Amino acid sequence: MDNEKLEPVQSLQIIESMIHSARNRFSDNGHLYLLWGWVVLICSLGQFAALKWNLLEHPEWIWVLTWLALLYQTIYLVRRNKKIRVSTYTDDMLKAIWMVFVVCGVLLAWVVGRLGDWKTMYSLILMIYGIPTVLSGTVLRFKPLIWGGIFCWVLCAISIYLPLIYNLLLVSLAVIAAWIIPGYLMQQKFAKENK
Repeated sequence: MDNEKLEPVQSLQIIESMIHSARNRFSDNGHLYLLWGWVVLICSLGQFAALKWNLLEHPEWIWVLTWLALLYQTIYLVRRNKKIRVSTYTDDMLKAIWMVFVVCGVLLAWVVGRLGDWKTMYSLILMIYGIPTVLSGTVLRFKPLIWGGIFCWVLCAISIYLPLIYNLLLVSLAVIAAWIIPGYLMQQKFAKENK
């Protein structure tokens, strides 16, 4: 095919197939949204239960599960990236969006830890959960992510009126709406488009 001249119709078909192929990769099947949604849900509900019924001396230690999830995600992404030949603009944008989220989350935890102002911690977490979720939904043109991110912001506004322990339940609601439900919808869409 190197020396052959392509007909205009063939050229358009090749371009269309490339666009379709890139579009099919859009969601990466929702796997990482589900991973983090379920991990954060388990941690937030676990910490809530431990605090509410005084089950553990250090209920915050349940969040160590996030480090295990991070290790799994790193291995998963390294393996996935070995299989991908071409990185799209969408892939690059999503990497940047989520990298900014991780940096902001780490800085937030460090600052709150240094200042000892735990009351605002969960409100700020809910606020920053909404940012990459809305941006990812916009980049992917996937409305469930956009609505999930907006829901995080609504929960952020509600959180200032609740006792600190109940903010953990708001975090649980946030990840269900922002990551778990969209993650399953992405899986369905991915499976449907890649039949």
